[in-house]
Order: sequence, then C-alpha cells, then structure tokens
Amino acid sequence: MPHQAPFASTAPGDAPQSALLPIARAWTQGNTVASGDACCASADAAAVPVQLGARARLAELDPHLHCSVIGTCCSTAELRKLLARFVEVDGLDELTLHHEAVRLAAQGGEPAKAIHKALDRRHDAALQRFARARDEASLLTLWKDSLGAGDVPGAYWAVLTHRRSTEPLRQRAFGDVHMLSHLVGAANRADIRRLMTLERDNSELRERLERAQERHGELCQERDAALQARDEIRAEASRLRLAPPRPSAPRLRALEQRLNAKEDALQAEAERYHALELSARVSRLEALRLSEELQQLGEHAEAISRELAATEQHVRATAGNESQQSLAVQRLRGQRLLYVGGRPSSTPAIRALVESAGGEFRRHDGGIEDRKGILGASLAWADLVVFPVDCVDHDSALALKRDCKRHGRPFLALRSASVTSLVGALVQDDTATTADLPALRCLRHA
Repeated sequence: MPHQAPFASTAPGDAPQSALLPIARAWTQGNTVASGDACCASADAAAVPVQLGARARLAELDPHLHCSVIGTCCSTAELRKLLARFVEVDGLDELTLHHEAVRLAAQGGEPAKAIHKALDRRHDAALQRFARARDEASLLTLWKDSLGAGDVPGAYWAVLTHRRSTEPLRQRAFGDVHMLSHLVGAANRADIRRLMTLERDNSELRERLERAQERHGELCQERDAALQARDEIRAEASRLRLAPPRPSAPRLRALEQRLNAKEDALQAEAERYHALELSARVSRLEALRLSEELQQLGEHAEAISRELAATEQHVRATAGNESQQSLAVQRLRGQRLLYVGGRPSSTPAIRALVESAGGEFRRHDGGIEDRKGILGASLAWADLVVFPVDCVDHDSALALKRDCKRHGRPFLALRSASVTSLVGALVQDDTATTADLPALRCLRHA
C-alpha cells in the first residue's frame, strides 16, 4: 500500500503560514511536534474504523496521526509515568520514549486505552467545550478559534476524537499542527544563524585589531630608529661644518643628501603610522559596536525565552485541571487592568485572557483616537497599568510612569504588544508596586 501524507493541501481561503508564527511561538516551548519521524511511518498498522455516533478512540485514528497526538497533547513526564506500567522506561531518552508510545498506540489494547484516558483527563475542559458542536462547520470554527488563541493541545485532541469529526477535518487539523513545527524551527534557525554570524565577525575584528596593534608597535620602533639616525646625521653635519678644516664639498653634499633622504623616509613613515592608527581606532569602534549588539541580542533572546517559559506554564495550567491555575491567572483574578497603547489586532486576545482569569479590562490607545484627558480617570479606575514600549513613544511612556506614581498605581512595561509579553511580565514581576517605579527600565530605549 503506497504511503500517503495524512493531511491535505491547504485550501485557498485558509490563513497564510506567516500568520501562524506568533501562535507557534506561544505554545511550542517544551512540546514536541513530530511530522516526518520514523514513528510516523508505521504503515503496517491499519486504522480501526471509527464508530458513528461515538467519540473516536486513540486506536481507531489513522496510525499516522498518533505521532502528532502524543507529541503535541501529552507531556514527556506524564508519558514516562504512564508507559512505566507496560514497558521498561529507565534509560530511555525522550525520542525513544516517544517512539515506544506511538508503537503501543498503533497496536491498541490496554496501553492505547491508558493513553486515551490520560489525554481525556488532561484536556477535559477542551473536550467539554468541543462537545457542544453539532456539525463539522461548528467544529472547524472552534478549531480556528483555538488555533488563533494558541490553545492547540486540548483543541487538537478534541477535534480528532469528536463524534462529528470527518477525515478532511482531521487532515486539516493535522496540517495546521504540522506547519506550526516548521515555522518554529525556521524562526529558531534564523536567530541562531544571526548570533553565530555576529560572533564570527566579532572574532575577526578582534584578530585584525591585535594585528594592527602589533604593526603599530613595530612602526613605533622603526620611527624611533629613524629619529636616532637623523639626529646622528645632523650632529655629524654640524661637526663637519664647524670643524676648522672645512670638509670637502662632495662629502658634505653626500651627507646632506643622506639627511634629506632620511627625513623624507621619516615623513612617509609618520604618515603611514597615522593612517594605521586611524584604521585601528575605527576597528576598535566597530568591535565595540558589534559586542554591544551581540549583548543586546543575547538579552533579547533571554527575554523571549523567559516569556515563552511563562506562557508555556500558563498554557499547561489552563489546559489541565481547572483547579490548577497559572501565576498569570492568579495575578489577574479580581484585578482591573488598564492597557495603554498596543495594537488593535492583539487587544481581543489580551481582553479574553484578563476576563477569563476573573479580571476587568479597559484599553486606552494613548491619545490616537481616545482623548488624553480621560486617561487620568482610567488610571484612578485601574488596579494595574500595563503598556508595550514598542507601541508607545519614549516621552509618552515617561509621562505615563509619572501619572501612575501620582495616582499610586503599579504598572508593567511590556517588551512588545503581545499576549506572550503580558503573561511573561505577570509571572516574572508579580510583586510590582509603586516603589518599583524608579528601577523600571525602558526596554525600547535601554
């Protein structure tokens, strides 16, 4: 039987791949999305027909879907604990453990049932939300909404096993998850290549600077030697001029010619030394600039890593049992949050996050369309003020900080106008008060 891809090509009306990249960055930290592994090529296992009118079991799904389901919807720690009941897992790395789980899921039996139950417990909230869907169109709408909000693991398991789900819809969901892994990999590789290029350029400039400094020392020695020879020639010429027996004219002319030649050579060496010194100064400035740029990129990468880790914790907590809540949800419960600036495209997702955590949300665009006069009333209403520094100019940010201090309101300066930055800031700075205002740093202007 020829091998066929378990997903269909994207329809013309679907979202472009570039629109999935922010979603991929928001949920893939710590998840494994396999799309071409050896565990996906189990063509020997045939899918058990799905019974109409009932939810599909894990063993009933197409065997090509098992890899993406286990890699996306189940954590490595939970999978290791679950498989320990059936196979020896001590000493297995994450990839081998993943392959073993896919093999057991394709075989069916008790291991497949145990994995299915574990996935149902982990994503119970998403299953209940998708259970309200009565047809394929409503299922597709719920899947698109979950994909746009970055809630992928639970929604993926729910749409694959729904009793109204069809093969085209399962292929559509598999294709979306498959492309998320490619987009995240491409973004990470681009950042790594950029850092490696900067490090290589910095090393080359340091070597050039060291060689220029060595040449500079050699030129200084040559200059000192030339100056000493010139002084000796001048002293000899003066002695010959003052001597009672006047030296012969040919000898005097020869000494003067030697003196002129030495002075010309000394002038040329001085000009060459000046040019090399200027070149060395330019090289030092360029090396310093590249070092600062490399440090800023490193800090930027660390900030992104912290935000992704915080977002992963939030997604895991919200996708798991309802009793387990993330630090971001705990911080927002019962709080009135004022969001100043930002982008209209990300405002609905931020509003949904705040309201789902039990808080109240209000936005002020910073004076573009909303009057600046009502900002003071909004500050008096708010319990917490946040603003992204990439969408607010420096003067407005300073004015907003002064207003927050005057009203006694804590605030958070976000790296960017995204849900990831908000979740990361809430988790990392959950003790921010008005006393922290002088120590906060402008992430845009450093």
